[in-house]
Amino acid sequence: MTAAPGAPDASRPPVRILLCDDHAVVRAGLLALLDSAPDIEVVGEAGTGEEALALSAKLAPDVVLMDLQLGEGIDGVETTRRLTAAPGATPHVLVLTTYDTDADITRAIEAGATGYLLKAERPEELFAAIQAAAQGRTALSAPVASRVMANLRSLRPTLTDRERDILTQLAQGLGNREIAKALFISEATVKTHLGRIYDKLGVDTRAGAVSVAKEQRLLP
Repeated sequence: MTAAPGAPDASRPPVRILLCDDHAVVRAGLLALLDSAPDIEVVGEAGTGEEALALSAKLAPDVVLMDLQLGEGIDGVETTRRLTAAPGATPHVLVLTTYDTDADITRAIEAGATGYLLKAERPEELFAAIQAAAQGRTALSAPVASRVMANLRSLRPTLTDRERDILTQLAQGLGNREIAKALFISEATVKTHLGRIYDKLGVDTRAGAVSVAKEQRLLP
């Protein structure tokens, strides 16, 4: 029988949380909030990155709830990097911050953060993100997820209409002569466009171009 919504799951222990925020008032508010969740247990609080590292090694939390700006000492990104790179079992890091710039998001994720949440989120969203992070699943605030997706889309190569036409023909298994005939252009023009397509997709074979095009959904 599954647990009722909001009820603790007796089949698994509560998620052990270490709070890391340099503002005592914020930590107190988070502690009170998390104490209301029956399947979450706060096992420690840290006001600096250095303290978080020491407490994590001692308490072995499942998730570290990490602010990015920590005043003096190492910041949240460097603390995250050290936590996730430590030998042995490491906690998942869930960033909880007010900062949502592309640079902050990228730095945190590259440092090994499992999730990135904004402090404006509703309590239910925070609880769900903690559970997801404890299982190693990515948890992102909606605005953060939108930024990540936009950045990923901007990394996709931009092909001209003609290059897309040739790539489509290529995916159908046509040779240069057949492509030229189908598009009413010369073989030399086909070869020129293929060279540009290869450069943009970072490949050097026809099969490679088709494979990358399918992965990045560049084909109709």
